[in-house]
Amino acid sequence: MDLTYTPEQNAFRAEARSWLEASVPKEPLASFDTLEGFEAHREWEKKLHAGGFAMVPWPTEYGGRGADLLEWLIFEEEYYRAGAPGRVNQNGIFLLGPTIMEYGTPEQKARFLPKMASSEEVWAQGWSEPNAGSDMAAIQTTAIRDGDDYVINGQKTWASRGAYAHWLFGLFRTDPESSRHKGLTFVLVPMDTPGITVRPIEKINGKKAFAEVFFDDARVPVANRLGEEGAGWGVAMATAGFERGLMLRSPARFQSTAHRLVKLYRETVAAGGFVDSALRNRVTQCWIRAEAYALNTYQTVSRLLAGGKIGAEASLNKIFWSELDIEIHTVALALLESHGELLPSAPAAGNVGDWLEGYIFALAGPIYAGTNEIQRNIIAERILGLPRK
Repeated sequence: MDLTYTPEQNAFRAEARSWLEASVPKEPLASFDTLEGFEAHREWEKKLHAGGFAMVPWPTEYGGRGADLLEWLIFEEEYYRAGAPGRVNQNGIFLLGPTIMEYGTPEQKARFLPKMASSEEVWAQGWSEPNAGSDMAAIQTTAIRDGDDYVINGQKTWASRGAYAHWLFGLFRTDPESSRHKGLTFVLVPMDTPGITVRPIEKINGKKAFAEVFFDDARVPVANRLGEEGAGWGVAMATAGFERGLMLRSPARFQSTAHRLVKLYRETVAAGGFVDSALRNRVTQCWIRAEAYALNTYQTVSRLLAGGKIGAEASLNKIFWSELDIEIHTVALALLESHGELLPSAPAAGNVGDWLEGYIFALAGPIYAGTNEIQRNIIAERILGLPRK
């Protein structure tokens, strides 16, 4: 792997850095788990799109820049360096978008990808059900074909972005006599379809990050099916691969957080705070692990550009970044001591930052995108070749 950037890549980095420095909002946007913040983030996404940076590796005809994945990694580094807002449409652009690229018809690509890139349409993820969390093969919500429509009945829960999203993608059981991985179909569902009821789920901080979605004879065109009927499991596993392995959590996210941790450590020492050698070593290890994840991702991208694919090793990535995220925030709270228990809005918070909120969110990392227990089973069976019990 050659870690030397080409002149063209350096020029792209300079262009991205210049645009971001001039364009990133001077004040943080409200959380996109609020209606105000959701719309503010959509406006930011539209600005990104107008500047040619919405999804740099997508073809230009679909709202992208036509760049390769190495340039995407470079852009992500500059994006986090500039402190740019989080991507409200991450379910669409990072997960569903690449899936449509692989499985969609030309008509589906032309219909959905440009509006996804600009965040004119924001997507919710509709995997989980009350009795089907990490075990997606237990999905029971049905989509029974009736002429040119699927008639959907059932419930999805923990739908990310579901409170405000315009569309939902998910798995539905099109063969009610089937079980487990068979008989499932991947369908794209407009959230304003008659028969759909959305009930937001509030997080502990009162923000509406998720939703329950109820389907009562909701009719969705068969044309909204992605892939073949009954073959949805394979389509969904491709989406899960993007979620676990590359697009959703770029290494720049963790490099940026690790750099903030080092800065916090230096500030703590400069202020006379006590930091023992064990805690100092944990700070160092966090920085090293973030850099290692970045180098591994560059290696993966180099393999993809050479014609390779992401396979079961995506589960290794998912475990690594989710557990690293928790460790970085745990070490930060240890440096802050009791001060770290304060929210930024507390009168005595000072410059405590958002470490506590980041820690609370990081705790979900080993659960979403498939629990780490499930990922370890995948690694044992598909990478190590260990027998099932």
